[in-house]
Amino acid sequence: MSDITFYRLVIADDHPLFRGAMREAVAGLFEKVEIAEAGSFDQISEILDRGGDVDLILLDLAMPGVRGFSGLLYLRAQYPSVPVVVVSATDDPGVIRRCMDFGAAGYIPKTLGVDVMRQGITAVLQGGLWTPPDIDLDSSADPEASAALARFATLTPQQVRVLMMLSEGLLNKQIAYELSVSEATVKAHVSAILQKLGVESRTQAVIAASKIEIQWPPATAAAPH
Repeated sequence: MSDITFYRLVIADDHPLFRGAMREAVAGLFEKVEIAEAGSFDQISEILDRGGDVDLILLDLAMPGVRGFSGLLYLRAQYPSVPVVVVSATDDPGVIRRCMDFGAAGYIPKTLGVDVMRQGITAVLQGGLWTPPDIDLDSSADPEASAALARFATLTPQQVRVLMMLSEGLLNKQIAYELSVSEATVKAHVSAILQKLGVESRTQAVIAASKIEIQWPPATAAAPH
């Protein structure tokens, strides 16, 4: 990498030891780099909302505030200009394919060595896509699942949040409270979600979400329901 280019990266993982290992691996790539660490999904949003260009997010799929693919889907919708590389304990081709279908710029299993991780990060920062070279993603392709993923990818960030709150069983008025919007706005979001997903009811939308393992966390405990 160029020694005159300044990079800003976010390492998002709930394990401090792994964040430290990733920081060491990433820092060795650059002469000038600023690395922020996030131990929860809310912290990622806080970092991104503070402003300043972030060049790359290294995201663990399983961390507080997010479960399954919802974190990746939300980040790609809310911050489309920021590339996301998923760093996960699994090397399952189906999971990797879904991440790439949801807009990840790369996928790095945690089992890989530092040198291979650096190769992946470098490839993405240079504008490319990267997945483990020894994993055949084509063999895990499922046309029906791919079509479903494409429909979910059309949801706006707020629609993603509404859908995941529906999945947790929240009512419209509870969702409105959480998002600080009116119930009418929530109803409009729900209608748009049903249309985009090609379903006819909230229940069908929740079932569709569960089938592709997108789970949004429960509403914050502090909010009365």
